[in-house]
Amino acid sequence: MRVERGVTVAHLLAEPRLRAIMQLVAGQDGQERSIDHPRVQKPGLALAGHTHGVVPTRIQILGETEITYLEALSPAEQLVRARVLFGLGLSLVIITRGIQAPPALVRAAEETSTPLAVAEPRSSRTIQAVHLVLDGLLAPSETRHGVLMDVHGIGTLLLGPSGIGKSECALFLVERGHRFVADDQVILSLLPSEQILGRAPTLLRNHLEVRGIGIINVRDLFGANAVRTEKTVQLVVELCPWKDEEPFDRLGLDDSTLDILGIPIPMLRIPIRPGRNMAVILEVAARNHILKMVGNHGARKFISSLARDREEPGSGRGG
Repeated sequence: MRVERGVTVAHLLAEPRLRAIMQLVAGQDGQERSIDHPRVQKPGLALAGHTHGVVPTRIQILGETEITYLEALSPAEQLVRARVLFGLGLSLVIITRGIQAPPALVRAAEETSTPLAVAEPRSSRTIQAVHLVLDGLLAPSETRHGVLMDVHGIGTLLLGPSGIGKSECALFLVERGHRFVADDQVILSLLPSEQILGRAPTLLRNHLEVRGIGIINVRDLFGANAVRTEKTVQLVVELCPWKDEEPFDRLGLDDSTLDILGIPIPMLRIPIRPGRNMAVILEVAARNHILKMVGNHGARKFISSLARDREEPGSGRGG
C-alpha cells in the first residue's frame, strides 16, 4: 500500500528527535493542521508587512533576528504584526534558541489556534532537525507485513507468510545483541537520497508479538540499546517453508533484488525448518552482505578459483 500525504503538527511534534528539543507553548487546539512541504520558511518579511510568498503549510521559523526586530516595536505594534502573520492560517511556527515567546506572538497564536513552539537549538540546527524528520514523514511510502532489524549495522527486512517465524527470529537476534525496529507493520519511505527508510507505526513502536507469550515491549525487557526508531533497509530476507523439491540458491551467485518504491534492494530467500539456527544464519547473511558491499563476493571468488584450478597444468583435468 503506497501513501503520499501531509503530516499533522501533532504527529511531527511527537517524533522523538523533535520532542527532545522543542515544546508547544501556544495554539494547542490547532495541532491537527497539516504540513505538506519538506522545507521550512523564515517569515521575517511577513513581520514587516510583506506577506507575499508565505506558504501556510510550510513550517515558519523565527530566529534571534526576527524576534529582536519584533521586540524593538511598541507592544501595540507587536500585536498588530503578530496578528498579520498568524492570520495567514499557518500550520506551525517555531521560535529557536530557546527564546521565550513574546506575549504578542502567544496571544496571536491563541486567537488563531496556530501551534507555536519553542526550540532550544539555534536556527540552523533546528532547521536541520526539522528537515531530517520531514524527509522521512513526507516521503512516498508504503507499508509491508514483516519485521525490520538492525543486524551488524545492516537494516534487514524479514518477509514471509504469517506464522513462518519472523517475530521469533527477531527475538533471537535481540538476545544476541542486535537491534529491533519494527514488527508486523513496517512503514517504508523513499528518502531524497534514494534510500529506503523503515520504521514502525507510532502505536506499535518497540512492541513485538511472540506467539504463546503475547505482545512484549522490547525496550522494557532488553533496554534502550535493543531498539531503534528507524533504519535504512539494505537487505531483504524472505523466509520460506522448506520444500525438498524447491530449488533454493545453493551457491549464492545470483544477486536477486526486491523492488521497494522503485529502488532495488538485495534479497535472499532462506528456507525454514526445525533445527536450523536462524539467528546465526541471519547474522551470516548480514556479514556476507557487508563483504559484498566492499566488493568481496565469496561465492564468485570460489567459482573463479575453481575455474583457474581446472585450467592449470597438472591439475588432473587436462588431456
